[in-house]
Amino acid sequence: MTITKEAVLAALSTVQDPDLHQDLVALNMIHNLEIVGDKVSFTVMLTTPACPMRKKIEGDARQAVATVSGVKHIDVKMDSDVPNDGRMRGLVNMPIRNAIAVGSGKGGVGKSTVSVNIAVALAQSGARVGLMDADIYGPNTPTMLGVAKLPPPNGQRLIPAEAYGIKMISMGLLVKPGQPLIWRGPMLNSAIRQFLGDVDWGELDYLIVDLPPGTGDAALSLAQALPLSGAVIVTLPQLVSLEDASRGLNMFKTLEVPILGIIENMSYLDLPDGTRMDIFGSGGGEALALETETTFLGKIPIDQNVRIGGDTGKPIVTSYPDSDAAKSLLDISQKIAAKASVAAMSANNSLPINIVE
Repeated sequence: MTITKEAVLAALSTVQDPDLHQDLVALNMIHNLEIVGDKVSFTVMLTTPACPMRKKIEGDARQAVATVSGVKHIDVKMDSDVPNDGRMRGLVNMPIRNAIAVGSGKGGVGKSTVSVNIAVALAQSGARVGLMDADIYGPNTPTMLGVAKLPPPNGQRLIPAEAYGIKMISMGLLVKPGQPLIWRGPMLNSAIRQFLGDVDWGELDYLIVDLPPGTGDAALSLAQALPLSGAVIVTLPQLVSLEDASRGLNMFKTLEVPILGIIENMSYLDLPDGTRMDIFGSGGGEALALETETTFLGKIPIDQNVRIGGDTGKPIVTSYPDSDAAKSLLDISQKIAAKASVAAMSANNSLPINIVE
């Protein structure tokens, strides 16, 4: 019996992307379909290399094709092409497909630590990632990545530092250690615009932007200078942090920046006897997500290796990848990538407007 491409595509049209809620054929995810005798080979082109449902999609596709009469051998390759959310097109002279801000309403919630580990986790998946440390007054990213200086500039353009597969720029690499930055709003706005326009980022799938805490000039300057694909809010479980996080979330909504989700950091501490201590309270991040109709991206437990990694320039997703904190950060990075893909596909009119969570 001759196997036809029509039969294979019909089988694959029964397989849905769990995040995008359409079938692989309708989403144009099936590439390089070839049939040789009883062997079928094809590539599934995902919308992000960090797809959290990668294994499920591959397994479902393989199982679907196995139902086609005459097929005995199936070769499935998994690849990705990150979609552009359309906000960048024609607005900035940068080949960046998705720009994602990481913010908080207050300091001390571990926002920079989360930003660094999310960026590194996305890069580990195979994505092209940049990290812009827009926390002008407290630029900690160089320390967290173990970077001491920038490469020599290329003419009038700065070359970002590289570490753990990501490109990074920070005011911490442009001033002397310990030098205070006593800047007013216009100077801050100028610095952020220079980070965007005067840095040779190259082509990026994701630019992660680590914002300073609060709802001040930096977030406003960034939203005006760079069309953000979305924002992620980092909070602690405690009430005071949640109140401030809510202000940060509402600020992004006012600026018409999509909210990709809420992360609860320092959520709990696992004790040696197997019990769990909720040092900063419990369930606050989930409650805030429910109250604001926002996705809850996950909890990150307290782990001293997170702090040690930040101090020594070794992010926990690389230094202790099997730890609960690293696994949580990896899971969160995949969810952020999936949410960004959904937003991009929807913006490009590739999906229905009503997207089921």
